[in-house]
Formats: sequence, C-alpha cells, structure tokens
Amino acid sequence: MISLLKQDSAPTVSVCIVTYNSSEDIEDCLHAVLQQSFPVESVIVVDNDSKDDTCNKVAQFGPPVQLHRNRVNNGFAGGQNQAISHTDSDYVVVLNPDVRLQADYIREIVSFMEANPQAGSAAGQLVFADRPDLMDSAGIAIARDHNAVELAAGEPASNWSESREVFGVSGAAAVYRMAMIGDISYKDQFFDEDYFAYKEDVDVAWRARHLGWQAWYIPAAKALHRRGWKKGGRRSMPLFVRRHSYQNRFFTLIKNEPAGWSLLQLFPVLIVKELGKLAYILLREPGLLACWLTIIRKCPDMLRKRKWLFAKKRERST
Repeated sequence: MISLLKQDSAPTVSVCIVTYNSSEDIEDCLHAVLQQSFPVESVIVVDNDSKDDTCNKVAQFGPPVQLHRNRVNNGFAGGQNQAISHTDSDYVVVLNPDVRLQADYIREIVSFMEANPQAGSAAGQLVFADRPDLMDSAGIAIARDHNAVELAAGEPASNWSESREVFGVSGAAAVYRMAMIGDISYKDQFFDEDYFAYKEDVDVAWRARHLGWQAWYIPAAKALHRRGWKKGGRRSMPLFVRRHSYQNRFFTLIKNEPAGWSLLQLFPVLIVKELGKLAYILLREPGLLACWLTIIRKCPDMLRKRKWLFAKKRERST
C-alpha cells in the first residue's frame, strides 16, 4: 500500500481541463476533482468557445476553480498549454472533462512519483464509465508498425492490478511532473500545437522517453472515462478529428522515430501498412486526402523539432 504524503512537505498540484461543449460532463468532473484526498492548489479550466452552457456551469464553482474563455477553439494542445501556463505547481494533472477521478487518484500517483524522481508522468486505471469492469486505458503502447494504441483497452480491469512502466500515459487523466514539462517543451510548447488535437500525448510520451523520463501505470489510482463518440468506432468520429489523427501520426514519426538500423527494419512494415491505409482512404474516406497538403507544408517544421530533440538527447548522453 502506498504511504500517505506528509502534509507539511506535500508538493503542489494543479488540474488543467480543456472544455468544448462539455456541459454534460464538466460538473461531475469538477466535483470529483474538488473531492480529492490530496489538496489541489488550482483547477484551471480553459474553454474553447463552447456554444452550450459549459462556461455557466464552470462559473458556478468558486476558488480554486479558474475559468479562462477563448473566443476561438484553440484545440486540446493549445488549450492545455494555455492552462499549464497559469500554474507553477510541482505537478500538473491534464484531465478530460469526461473523466471522473476517484478520491485518491491524485494522492496515489503523486506519492509514487515523489518516491521515483525519474517518473516524469503517470496515470491510473481508467475504466469505461458504463462498464467499470473493463479497461479503457492503462497507458500508451507502441505497436509493431509504431502506431500508438491504448494499452489494455477492452480487457478485464482485474488483469491490470499491478503497477508497471509503460511507453506513455493517456492525456485523458495524466499527471505530469512540472520539471519534465519544462525539460521537453519546444519553444514553450509542451503539447505541440500543430497537432491541435489527437496523438499529442503520444508525441509528449516519445519526447520524454528520448530525454530519459519514465512513464508509469498506477492501478491504485482509479478513474471512470465516458469516452463519448470515441466508443462508436472510426466512422462515428467527425472528419475533422480523423484528419488530425491521420496527419498527426506522420508528424509523430517524423519528429521522434530514431534513424538507423531499426528504422530500416521498420520501413517495409510502414510502406505496406500506409499503402493499405491509403487505398482504403481513396475508396472510403477521400476527405482525408487533403491531409497530405498539411503534412508536406508542415514537414520542415517537424524536421526542425526533430533536430532540436535529438541534439538535446545527444548532449544528455555525453
């Protein structure tokens, strides 16, 4: 059992939430945050120009909840960067509004991270809100084709009762060490705002691993995730989201995949996989083809970010 932190030496924690038409979820999310057994210094909600009554519901909460309203949708990445900029706490909880944390979620994770200084990020046992016996996520895993997948998704939660190091943590309910946020940020961006939304947590996880930080799954920290339209499969996702998911995979590979023999071995797998995906897109989702204009246009920026990352990695290894 993880021991409780001494309150007189406890680190500080802030929670950062980005909302967009989140009226259905945000009240339960905030109530769960405010009922945490570990004290939360601030709760920063950045609203990306919601058209429902999300802001009215958030405004009903007093301190430590802070509401920042954007007049345009700044994306998940931009919104979270904006929220993080409003805190200097030791740890930041990046939280989706459709996640409900159990009371000891933050305490369990911060206790572990305080005892393990190389742990730059950690997340708990996320289960489906309507099927709490099934795993939603134990973190991020990398498949053979180097595509990111949700670790343990759909598996019995009882099979995931032990802590373990993972490739990365899901941005749905992630705890990040502020020291790591500063270390891996590029031009003051922790989440790459070129991603807008989707796979930005994969990019963060890969950057962090390159620079020597660990990510951990802590099952004693539990949370419910509603997921919304994501549960309906790919065709239920808006085209806008599918475009970002598709192009952000390429951005992530360009920025993070190491050169060398491993890349040469991976290349045939990527060619087969991506050609098959392209054929499917041509037949079933031609609306995604416009992504290639963005990929080509953004490629020089991604290469500059790659150069910065691997130069910093080389400096650290010498």
